[in-house]
Amino acid sequence: MNIIISNSSGKPFYEQIASQIRGLIFSGELEEGEALPSMRALAKDLRISLITTKRAYEDLEREGYIETVPGKGCFVAQKNMEVIREEQLRLCEGQLKLAAQAARSCGIELRELIEILKIYYCGE
Repeated sequence: MNIIISNSSGKPFYEQIASQIRGLIFSGELEEGEALPSMRALAKDLRISLITTKRAYEDLEREGYIETVPGKGCFVAQKNMEVIREEQLRLCEGQLKLAAQAARSCGIELRELIEILKIYYCGE
């Protein structure tokens, strides 16, 4: 598992870690039942505080992405990929709703907004 954290990102380290692990689970790179690195090992590897990795893992567990087995470690939760996809879709819909409201309020036309979305989506 390759996690990269950035000091220049506006996100806290624990959010960066959780976001990347979510992405690895959603893409299938981390499969159901697969063990995650221990919190200590990840903290050491990333050269960050154990508290930071603990917060990321706690957030992921609360969201249902991982499970902790006492004495064994943390594992990718047995979760239906369709449920994960629906959660991701719901998050995207909320962000797109905010973007549409902001665009409408300042007079940006739908075609302009679609072009902006295409640029971000395609990474151009």
